[in-house]
Parts: sequence; structure tokens; C-alpha cells
Amino acid sequence: MKDKLESGVLAVDVGSGTQDILAWWPGMAVENCPKLIVPSATSMLAGRINQATRQGKHLFFTGTTMGGGPCTKAVRKHLKAGLLAFALPDAARTFHDDLRRVEETGIRVVDERPSVTPLEELCMADIDVQKIREALALFKVSMPGLVAVSVQDHGFSPHESNRAFRFKQWADLLKAGKVLEDLLYEEPPEHLTRMRAVASSAPGAWIMDTGASAVLGAVLDPWVAEKVDQGVTVVNAGNEHTVATLVKGEKVLGVYEHHTSLLNEEKLKDHLERFRQGDLTNQEVFDDRGHGCLVLPEAPLESDFRPTSITGPNRGRFPGLGAHMAAPFGDMMLTGCFGLIEAVKRRTRTRGEDTARN
Repeated sequence: MKDKLESGVLAVDVGSGTQDILAWWPGMAVENCPKLIVPSATSMLAGRINQATRQGKHLFFTGTTMGGGPCTKAVRKHLKAGLLAFALPDAARTFHDDLRRVEETGIRVVDERPSVTPLEELCMADIDVQKIREALALFKVSMPGLVAVSVQDHGFSPHESNRAFRFKQWADLLKAGKVLEDLLYEEPPEHLTRMRAVASSAPGAWIMDTGASAVLGAVLDPWVAEKVDQGVTVVNAGNEHTVATLVKGEKVLGVYEHHTSLLNEEKLKDHLERFRQGDLTNQEVFDDRGHGCLVLPEAPLESDFRPTSITGPNRGRFPGLGAHMAAPFGDMMLTGCFGLIEAVKRRTRTRGEDTARN
């Protein structure tokens, strides 16, 4: 693992709006590392779907399960226009884990290419490592030896709310006393189907949850790093989801997750205040169409978590929080990439310590 780390890390943070890319090597100043902020795969796919709709073409989805968001909205618009959409089973699970629910939306799940014309075939995948390799090569930059990718995976939950199922993963992490880098996987578990799809698109990649990588990255901001040992609230206001955590040292003592579009400044401020105090319930957040909220019983004894930082592309929507605008290494958009690399470093260090003890 150490040898791979020495050969550099390609960190790719996949969001609903953008995919943020950093090529990093040990010993190179972060400011000099190649960086890219480009549209996410789901937003680019949405553009192609919208073009097919304008051209009156039916759709056929192949490939793997990927993030929905923009492409899901585009398919709904396409179907509303009276056009057809077909999908192979793995691609269809982008829209819902229960294929019967997919078909209820009007998307036809098939086992082979349909014979209808005119037909636009679209391959689904969250990441294309070859395209990134080619982009780096244009500037004579070699590909790092290790690929690390972060995506948000709700988990396979065909018969229960994916919001509840996703938050159960956060709850299990906290209750087990694990740390954020435990959400970095060499081989994602079976229920994390989106992560496993990324692994099939990028063999050998390490894969992490976007919320966890954003928190780890934010802690690298000097202001946050100075206060983390006393306890800090770290907020990531993403394009689709807002995640807040209560962090002290390397411990996470509370997690809150909601949909950014359902939050305004007043609501988020109220939620965060009650979240810190342990007065915001999981049921209240879930009933508000968010994911959930959990604070460990010992949290109030550890800190009041009053210092607050915020990162993410929607952080500008919430100036009234009075939160520090976290921007590790001066680049807020790469917070998740910095967190990915930090997770890889921590895992490498832990493995070295385990080897030394044995």
C-alpha cells in the first residue's frame, strides 16, 4: 500500500453537479498539483437525454448503476414528451432499486436492445478513468498509481426508504465507534451497489462516501484544524445533500443529513442549534424529507461544538450561520479530494502500525 501511495493518488469526488479531480504525489506542494473541475457524469448524461428528447429519439440505457439526480429529472421530462425509455437491469437501478418501481415510472426494463427507431443508446457510469488519463496526458502528466473515488451511495434498499437505509449506515458508524476513514473501501460491501458499480468501472480503485471525504477534507482547513480538538461542527452544503457532523479529534459524535433544496437559512440554523444540543430527533428530520439525525449520548460531555465551519458548493446560501468558510489549501471545491487523500494516508499509516506490531 505504501508503494502505491508513493506513486501518487488520483482523487475523484463525484457530485451531482461536478466531478472534482486532483492528481497528487507525495512531496509535491498541493498548490502545484494538477486539478480539474468538470461536469459530473449524471449532468452530462442529462444533457444528452435532453438532446435526444428535442430530436424525438427514444432512449436505451446500458452500463452500470450510477448517481441519478439530473439524469433522472431529464428522463421524466423525456417520458412526459411521449417518448420511450428502455434500460438494462443494472442501468435501470440508477432510478430505483426495485425494478417494478422503475417500470411504474414508464421506463421499460429489458434484457436486450429494443428494435424501436430512432433510438439513442446511452452508457451509464459515474466515472471514466480513461478520459481522465487522456486529459492528464495532454499536459504531459502521468497517471498516479492509486485511484480513489468518492460517491454518495444510499445502499441497496428496494423495499424500504433509501433515505432511512442510508442514514442507518451513518448510525452504525457512530455506534461502533469507528472513524471516517472506515468509510473508505478497497472492496465495497454488497449493499453499496453504486460503489460496486464504480469499482467495476475503475478496477482497483478505493471508494469512499462523499459526506465522509468532505468532512475529512474540511478538517484540513487551518481554522478547523486549530479547533477540532475542542470540538467543531463541520457542515458540507452540497448540490443535493447537506451533511453536518460533530467532530472532536478524530471522533465523530453526531451526524445530520438533509436535502439542500429543502433547507433555507432559518431552518438550517435552527436544525444545527438543536443538533448540537441533542434536541433534534431523527424522526423530525426524516418526516421533513431529510435522511436523519443522530447524536451519541456522550457528545454533550465532550464539547458544545459551537465553532462551526461550512464547505460545499452551496455554502454561500447560508451566510447567516456565521460559519467559517472552510477552504483547505485555498480550494473549497477540492475539499472532498483532499479528504480522500487524507483517508488513504490514514489507512496507510494504520496498516504500517499494524504490521510493526505483528
